[in-house]
Amino acid sequence: MSRQKNRGYQEFSPSYLTPTRTVRRWKMASYIRLSKEDLQKIKKGLDCSNSVKNQRDILNYFYQSHVEEFESVTEYVDDGHTGTDTDREQFQAMMADIMNRKINCVVVKDLSRLARNYSDAGSLIDNLFVQMGIRFISLAENVDSFLDPDSVSDIKVPITNVMNDNYCFQTSKKIRQVFDYKRRSGQYIGSMAPFGYVKDSEDKHKLVVDPDAAETVKLIYSMFLQGSSKRAVSLHLNEHGIPSPSAYRRMKGLPVSSAVGNNPMWSARMIHEVLTNEIYTGDLVQGRHRVKSYKVHQIEAVPEEDWVRVPNTHEAIIVREMFDQVQGLLKRDTRTSPKGREVHLFSGFLRCADCGKALTRSLSGKYVYYACSTYKNRSRTACTMHSIKHNRLEAAVLFAIQQQVHLAVSYSEIIALINTAPVKKCQSKRLDDLIAAKERELAKVTRYKQGLYQDWKDGEITREDYHNMKADYERQTATLTAVLENLTAERAELANGVDHSHPALVAFMKYQNIDKLTRDILVELVDHIKVYENGNISVRFKFADELRKIVEYIELNTEATTALAV
Repeated sequence: MSRQKNRGYQEFSPSYLTPTRTVRRWKMASYIRLSKEDLQKIKKGLDCSNSVKNQRDILNYFYQSHVEEFESVTEYVDDGHTGTDTDREQFQAMMADIMNRKINCVVVKDLSRLARNYSDAGSLIDNLFVQMGIRFISLAENVDSFLDPDSVSDIKVPITNVMNDNYCFQTSKKIRQVFDYKRRSGQYIGSMAPFGYVKDSEDKHKLVVDPDAAETVKLIYSMFLQGSSKRAVSLHLNEHGIPSPSAYRRMKGLPVSSAVGNNPMWSARMIHEVLTNEIYTGDLVQGRHRVKSYKVHQIEAVPEEDWVRVPNTHEAIIVREMFDQVQGLLKRDTRTSPKGREVHLFSGFLRCADCGKALTRSLSGKYVYYACSTYKNRSRTACTMHSIKHNRLEAAVLFAIQQQVHLAVSYSEIIALINTAPVKKCQSKRLDDLIAAKERELAKVTRYKQGLYQDWKDGEITREDYHNMKADYERQTATLTAVLENLTAERAELANGVDHSHPALVAFMKYQNIDKLTRDILVELVDHIKVYENGNISVRFKFADELRKIVEYIELNTEATTALAV
């Protein structure tokens, strides 16, 4: 039977096979960032195309022109934040919403608004956004990762990011150069004046003394030198209602850091900062901290030798001698008991004459005594006790200071007579001999160094030996040169004479009527005290080198006077 042709047949396709185009609606993030530099321009009244208003207008216009593509829009604004740092509050909020799938499209005015750090920008655009299925749009560069995926991989994107990164590097470099110039020219560049000072109303880079706060600074130094611990000083200030630096600034209506609480009080750390701030001597010391780099915004300490010091830029609150005494005292072990306020009289001054370790203070009944810490706390076989009672130690040290004071008075009187006598001051044979010996030693090292090259060329020493020996001779040369400079300076100082009001003499002479030992006297006059096993002591005074020179000056000129009389 033949097949009949179905003449009424019409072709059709089921609806589920018909391709349809659906419009995807995105959850848009409108990200705006204003840098600190742009913010400063706006404050100065300069035109700035990157202002928050301009960015918002551009992004809103884009949204309104493509409103059918978006189901929602959320604005994130970081006002006054650098693009090299991703730790921006609103940026982090946007990233959190991306991770929580609340946002799947990010729109910016230009690539630099997202990030100026080349590596951060590349990581976001090329990696994270791709992995999370985030549509990224940068209007200025005409980049759209959804409509034109190739635009993200276009060479202009990494080049633009590199240029943005380099812009930050150059800007950071210029700012550092300006700050460095201001530091070295003696201009104060801190945002807030240190406690005890205010900025000059006519020159914000100059400091002037704030009388009320300066009195508090002086009190802190005075109490510390008299034996109070840093904790004790802070307790005293708080108990007497003396406001801390932050509270004082707030009371005066000056700006205060946002991290400061409502009722900031003095602490041992604050006292330490005041005691170690060299600015109170009238010298400007800046550059003690720095940002690691224009990309890594972490603060790091700068080695002290790299600090920028400019002397005598402003009025001093603390004299240099007092400041130096405090620094020396801070280096000592001056711990107190948890509830103690006063540092004990000899705390930080006593050393064992044999092992060199500190002596510890102990109480036995009503008697106080000191003993070697090695013997007491570590091992009785490592050292001996070196014990001495407090009363005996105090009397011995007082007597030693009284004797040194008596000598200082005698030296001053003798020097006054020498300087009025018509006798030519003599050179020191000791110094002449030392200088001659060091010059001969330096000449010998120089000859050896000069002959090294020929020894190497002649094959008598290897190349490695040549470089090692050359480096060793150069070290010896540098050391000998420094010693010669010191000896020559000492000889010149001796030849110029000594005045009877020499600081080393004055330091002792002002205690001519001393009858009681106090901690501030120890701090000013004594470097350390050694205690021997038999109970004897030796006191190492400050100014020991200066006193030795004074004695030598007296001896030389006394000999010259005697020789002239004969």
